[in-house]
Amino acid sequence: MAPGTSTETAAQQRPVCAESAPQAKPACCPYFHQAVELIGRRWTGAIVEILMQGGSLRFSTIASAVPDLSDRMLSDRLKELESYALVERTVFPGPPVRVQYALTQKGLELSPALWELGRWARRWLGTSA
Repeated sequence: MAPGTSTETAAQQRPVCAESAPQAKPACCPYFHQAVELIGRRWTGAIVEILMQGGSLRFSTIASAVPDLSDRMLSDRLKELESYALVERTVFPGPPVRVQYALTQKGLELSPALWELGRWARRWLGTSA
């Protein structure tokens, strides 16, 4: 059966990580929690989505693609994503010097999860229901 077509409820499906395997009571997987906290930070998901769509992009291109995102916040989020090795910063010597950002392999591997989140959002948040 294809993913997402199961008749099982979310609670009946396999745990998110081995550490939250069947126990006497539910427990949050620390890795899952860390991932949600990282990607769920304000603007981070949008930045990653833009990089998934555009490949290697300049700072100004990312900034213009995400409405209301300040340059300071974009800079902070890109640095954070770099520190987790999800984004790679490449400097091209000038003149003028150019800086571009791209997802690493580690960052690209978020694509299926974020695609599913986007599918869920279009289905459940895209309506007034």
